[in-house]
Amino acid sequence: MASKPWHGPKWPEGVPYEISGYEKPLSTFLDDAARDYPNQVYTIFNDGTRTFTQVKDTADRVANFLASRGIKKGDRVAIFLPNLPHYPAIYFGILKSGAVCVTCNPIYTAAELNYQLKDAGAKAVFCMDHPQFYPTTVKAIEGTDVGTVVICGVKSYLPPIKALLGGLLGKIPKAEHHEPGHLLFDDVVAAAKPEPPPVEINPTEDLALIIYTGGTTGLPKGAALTHSNFVFDVMAVYEWVRIPHEPDGPPETLRRGGFHCYLGVLPWYHSFGMTVVMLMSCYTASRLVCIPDPRAGDPPFTEVLKAVQKHKTTAMIAVPTIYVAFSNHPLLDKFDLSSMEACGSGGAPLPVEVAKEFEARTQSIIFEGYGLSETSPVACLNPCNTQNRKFGSVGFPIPNTDVKILDIETGLTELPQGEDGEIAISGPQIMTGYWNKPEENETVFREIEGRRFFLTGDIGHMDEEGYFIITDRKKDLILVGGFNCYPREVEETLYTHPKVANAAVIGIPDPKSGEAVKAYIQLVPGEEATEEEILEFCREKLTGYKRPRTVEFRDELPTSVIGKVLRRVLRDEELKKL
Repeated sequence: MASKPWHGPKWPEGVPYEISGYEKPLSTFLDDAARDYPNQVYTIFNDGTRTFTQVKDTADRVANFLASRGIKKGDRVAIFLPNLPHYPAIYFGILKSGAVCVTCNPIYTAAELNYQLKDAGAKAVFCMDHPQFYPTTVKAIEGTDVGTVVICGVKSYLPPIKALLGGLLGKIPKAEHHEPGHLLFDDVVAAAKPEPPPVEINPTEDLALIIYTGGTTGLPKGAALTHSNFVFDVMAVYEWVRIPHEPDGPPETLRRGGFHCYLGVLPWYHSFGMTVVMLMSCYTASRLVCIPDPRAGDPPFTEVLKAVQKHKTTAMIAVPTIYVAFSNHPLLDKFDLSSMEACGSGGAPLPVEVAKEFEARTQSIIFEGYGLSETSPVACLNPCNTQNRKFGSVGFPIPNTDVKILDIETGLTELPQGEDGEIAISGPQIMTGYWNKPEENETVFREIEGRRFFLTGDIGHMDEEGYFIITDRKKDLILVGGFNCYPREVEETLYTHPKVANAAVIGIPDPKSGEAVKAYIQLVPGEEATEEEILEFCREKLTGYKRPRTVEFRDELPTSVIGKVLRRVLRDEELKKL
């Protein structure tokens, strides 16, 4: 790759501009970890542990089972599970069978899951033995090609005493009854041989995953991603992240073999949690704490804080709303979070004030990155040192990755450095396209200088030092009297108010200016504020067209399962009022 503007003095020391060796099956991560660190713990769930050897054995049996059920290379198999210890074994087992994983949001309704199973053409599904999730699965498979349903119970993954007490007291969740022909995960694993079928994988062409996007423009679309898409992304992030492992020690790549412990607080059905947590912990042979419900506890998020303290987690990758929840947790000071060495943020813009507050409360450091499901997901990262990290930016493109800023109207003209436009990304992590959506693919890909670029729908620019700044989503842009108002800029201002815990800004119809700015505020627990107080604060901080006209206070703002504030939900609510 030719030298780029970001390959300057702020580029992280020791990080190569390009890497190689990523053209291999994704399941080699697990095989290599089990070979090199056979007795090292991989998953931790309610104090129950599984080593890499144990997880590989189960994955091999899952692959053997799927082959016995007629699942062939290229067939799609769905995982409809929260962050349970079964997940990595099922995930890698599907890949070892030659099939394609279809990861499903575990809180989907039956109708939403049915659409995804139909669209992907899934032939099998793994679901949880649970009074809500299992009945949802039963209803969702109606009218689909699903012929195999495997029900996953948690009892066998608990320590013996917890399993015994949970069973006696009825605390272990399970469905009231199981449909005839549906299989139990433990029975499937016990009956199968630890011998995956012989399948030849072409890493750069064969799909590993179909991950469905949030559907902000209508029905969700399946991003079709290959083995090498993910292998590359994990390897590139590994090369990028260089931190001292001892006080005053030199920055180095993450140590392997159980040195690190990852907090599995992001859902693994989503590419962010899957790649940077579940896969990265496997690649580095690190421990992984399974957190099925981050909000568990009284008050919410208390159980996560307990897990950090108990297991001495060193790495936490999360979305901004989780950092907000930590910073504002009334019991935060009662927990020892000193084990955390590095935190990553993505999935949504990280407000500068949120980062500063979290770091001040925990003494840890957050590094913000950027990517999408369509990019496996990481495309940009901030340098992992406080000298070169730039608040408010998403850093530089990772190795082998090119980013251009194109005109918003056509996506064909590259704009001058410093000018806002649509962000386009090219690299080995870019999806092959949307599953069965050729028309959509034509609209999101551009051929520029012999490289294939993906149009992200995000607006941003590159500053004078080569850092990329995300201004906002293209579709969230508010037009106030002909002026472009970016919600993120207004939200950043609102976050500087000491009483504001969460903020979201949308455009609402206005007869005079076309659109007007409306702000939704979630206050810090125990605080009170008036609309006029917030409006007056904005008058001092923002120019006229950017100021909110109205403010609505909410106990909670609507968020996705990964914690991203959903502006579209707020917009839909406003439109229904018209």
